[in-house]
Amino acid sequence: MATITRTAVLDEAHVGDIRGALGTIGAADLEPRSGLSAKLKTLLAIVGPGLIVMCGDNDAGAFSTYGQAGQNYGTRLLWTLLLLVPVLYVNQEMVLRLGAVTGVGHARLILERFGRYWGAFSVIDLFILNALTIVTEFIGITLAAGYLGLPRVLAVVLAAGIILAAAFTGSFRRFERIAVAFCAGSLLLIPLYFLSHPSNAQMTHGFLVPGLPGGSGQMATVMLLVIGIVGTTVAPWQLFFQQSYVIDKRITPRFMRYEKVDLWIGIVIVVLGAAAVMGATAAAFAGTKGAGNFTDAAGLAHGIAAHAGRVAGVVFAVALLDASVIGAFAVSLSSAYAIGDTLGLRHSLHRGIRQAKGFYAIYTALIAGAAAIVLIPGTPLGLMIEGVQVLAGVLLPSATVFLLLLCNDRAVLGPWTNRRGTNMFTSAVVAVLVTLSVVLTASVLFPDITGRQILDIIAGCALLSVAAGGWALARMRRAHSSVEADRSARETWRMPPLNVLAEPMMSTGRKVGIAALRSYLAISMVMVIVKLVAMAIGH
Repeated sequence: MATITRTAVLDEAHVGDIRGALGTIGAADLEPRSGLSAKLKTLLAIVGPGLIVMCGDNDAGAFSTYGQAGQNYGTRLLWTLLLLVPVLYVNQEMVLRLGAVTGVGHARLILERFGRYWGAFSVIDLFILNALTIVTEFIGITLAAGYLGLPRVLAVVLAAGIILAAAFTGSFRRFERIAVAFCAGSLLLIPLYFLSHPSNAQMTHGFLVPGLPGGSGQMATVMLLVIGIVGTTVAPWQLFFQQSYVIDKRITPRFMRYEKVDLWIGIVIVVLGAAAVMGATAAAFAGTKGAGNFTDAAGLAHGIAAHAGRVAGVVFAVALLDASVIGAFAVSLSSAYAIGDTLGLRHSLHRGIRQAKGFYAIYTALIAGAAAIVLIPGTPLGLMIEGVQVLAGVLLPSATVFLLLLCNDRAVLGPWTNRRGTNMFTSAVVAVLVTLSVVLTASVLFPDITGRQILDIIAGCALLSVAAGGWALARMRRAHSSVEADRSARETWRMPPLNVLAEPMMSTGRKVGIAALRSYLAISMVMVIVKLVAMAIGH
């Protein structure tokens, strides 16, 4: 009986008091939070995982992607941000639930529940994409520093030093305080918006009226940008980061409600920031020669300064610098956590360098490597930023599928498994993401594709998705019609140790479906690379 009541937490550093940037909750503090003051103090102690993961989402790549949308297409792609809000929440709510309930990182759960083959695929995908993403963060640092008149090498070295020093303190609380301070810098985008004076009418229309700008011959480019917006707003690294960070902060199911509020705070900040960048760049380049001729984030800063004044340009550059540092924090930790999970290394910010050498070595290698790459003359920096965001969008369906399967694994989540509505919504998200990649592939193969043909492709994918969804729903009802999850006493339920869990059941149909999805996404990645190379040659 004692074995079953033990939890699966793999590192003793992940157990104990919650020592957040803004407060502390003792491990023995089991008192109910009944008053407003007590609830607020608890929220302040919990705030961190959702805020950091979302602010890290609005990183250097996001600035370039949102800025490109605003410069080239005005406010006509703002609607994509509203559609992504529920996707952001549902995806991140599932991983914070996995982290709080299991005490085991995302990579380790995939490895244990789906085997080394799929676990290796997921971690290798993540590591390659994250390494490229960290390079884009340092590209953002060089562009911001160049605009502000700072020496490029000095800016890169100083930024790398700050990013490394923040993690090397050996104190979770000190790291989180530094990270939250940088998150506060995200609010600079609000005054930027008002300094730029975008049209409120155009902003409202862009949010509420979906559309794809550009005609025949431009659809591939527009779809590449739309998928880039998806990839920079809902990136695979976020899943691995938030789950591990929730565990490292020692958050348990008892504080799930507070962590959801933390997540919503982050989502509001990320959407407002993205809209501010799109609105500011749309206003800055409307009716100018720069409209439709995006170059890089430095070009955005110059355009904003020409339209709204030097102060606005400086605010944009400082916000870009701040966002790049936050992104580097989060993405590097995401990789270090995931590899630590996979290799069985100690991986916690509560530990010093001597106690977790492998964890800090991975973190250091990623930062040092990215810093070195951006200083190599001739590196195609602009193309790399766009390519990383698109690749993230292409790989997201695979990451979301594994997330969905884990959140329906009753051995893992017990009474915390997904409800039917969450499963239906997440399945629809996967279908939409795959549809976007199909459209992208078709646009690359047939550059003159028309809007009507794209609508036909979307309709065909929708029909296939409905048919597949109906089949899956029927199977689910047959499998679980008489077995409902007992959701009582959820706050005290934790996943048992991994070695006592029942083996997961993977049907032949599910294995074939996952393999087919991975094969198709591999083809889509090749098509993305083809399109990016063509764009580079065109420029």
